Amino acid sequence: MVHMTRPWVVHIRADVDRYWTIDVIRALAESGRDDISVYTGNDDNILIDLLTPYRFEVNGKHVERRIVGGLLGHWAVWTKRAVELLDECHKIAASGSDIPIEMLKRNVEVTDTNAAFFDTANNFAGCIAGLHEVLRRQGLFEGIWCLDSNETLSPGQAEEIDRVYRAYPHLNDDDFVKAHLDEWLSG
Repeated sequence: MVHMTRPWVVHIRADVDRYWTIDVIRALAESGRDDISVYTGNDDNILIDLLTPYRFEVNGKHVERRIVGGLLGHWAVWTKRAVELLDECHKIAASGSDIPIEMLKRNVEVTDTNAAFFDTANNFAGCIAGLHEVLRRQGLFEGIWCLDSNETLSPGQAEEIDRVYRAYPHLNDDDFVKAHLDEWLSG
């Protein structure tokens, strides 16, 4: 699915069909326009989407386009670290260097974290409650209540969130939130 939010921004739900993603980006390259930004909605492969160059031959010349950002659920929590990862991806892409193996590892870590937060094991049943749980742990929410009172963490989801907190402490921004919590909540 492609969603045009403005004439110069394209949001691609890349998880729907990777072949289609290539078709859309190739069409943008063939259009000759370089003023259109492409955003991913693929929470399963965020960093790879941001690091991948899409190269096509257009009228005898090589044209390269990149996905430059994302409209991603993952960025609803641990946002400071997500922005830092986005900046790191942009620097690597701009450098033209090979993708560091560390970023491939980080891609798996981010995807694993998303699975816990969004409750993929239970077909996303606890996705909103999972995000609320992270915000509650950071002190930003008092509880994990949802508009639908039946919506809550799935069995085992809290343990999965515990696991990714332990496994990937470098991905959370809890210290940043803690340092600013009083300031943010007093306004």
